[in-house]
Amino acid sequence: MSKVLGMGNALVDILARMKSDDLLGKLNLPKGSMQLVDAETSSKVLEEIADYTKEQASGGSAANTIHGLSCLGVDTGFFGKVGKDELGAFFKKDMSENNIEPKLLESDNDSGKAVALISPDSERTFATYLGAAVELNADEVTEELFKGYSHFHIEGYLVYNQPLIEKALQCAKEAKLIVSLDLASFNVVEDNLAFLKDMVAKYVDILFANEEEAKAFTNKEGQAAVDQMAEDCNIAVLKLGKEGSLIKHLGETFEVGIIEADSIDTTGAGDLYAAGFIYGLVNFMPLNKCGEIGALLSGNVIEVVGPKMNKERWDKIRIELAKIK
Repeated sequence: MSKVLGMGNALVDILARMKSDDLLGKLNLPKGSMQLVDAETSSKVLEEIADYTKEQASGGSAANTIHGLSCLGVDTGFFGKVGKDELGAFFKKDMSENNIEPKLLESDNDSGKAVALISPDSERTFATYLGAAVELNADEVTEELFKGYSHFHIEGYLVYNQPLIEKALQCAKEAKLIVSLDLASFNVVEDNLAFLKDMVAKYVDILFANEEEAKAFTNKEGQAAVDQMAEDCNIAVLKLGKEGSLIKHLGETFEVGIIEADSIDTTGAGDLYAAGFIYGLVNFMPLNKCGEIGALLSGNVIEVVGPKMNKERWDKIRIELAKIK
């Protein structure tokens, strides 16, 4: 039986819609990026959006993917670290309520939080304070963690702790799990390129990237980028936004389209694409169908604010999913 373990920064997303991008300039946050900030800067960002309408959701890239898989009925677990505080309790509760096995360690420091500033064109820019999440270390990754799982999904944001990500990938492969990695953000790739290339070549079966991440990883675009990505892994997935996605496996490329959607917030789009794709894989579906399910989930999540969808939308997704099958 397939069971998917996710590992990533356990964060609570605080989502705020902006009327213009002026605030990004004021805070020196490049549009569309994920910037790591300290506690002081995080507090400053929160002060700037004090009067904005905000929403809160458990987040972090891998956690979003795992949540999506769980909503589709896949057995899942999540490994990360939170603080002994209100946000940590919120994160744990959300995991348990969604049938995700919470393999969460605790810290005396504050839980991590990601402030997502949503532009009028629905692009999102993250100011992320990792807090307790960053304290996860290689010594806390054990062989026992992977027992009972068939797949391991990890987010590239963890690459700032290279010993941690290498230990996790190594243990997952030794336990014979299928490993997928989402490259996470172009600036993360640029800052850790040599290490990421080494990890992908050694341990990764499925590599997910959007256009900017793929360009940072390969210095190429489109088909040329996915061709190079596929040289070091079994399945390469290039997410092209409104242009759909390209999937390459054993020399064959599959082109997958999108569903019609009214985009209001792209937060979680890539994470939910990965959830749909992995759902297809664990159900032994053809790769083009895996991509179609990814497109179905990502097309739905961009119609809501934040990375989570309500029960009614998931019910609708399941009806569409039956048609794809």
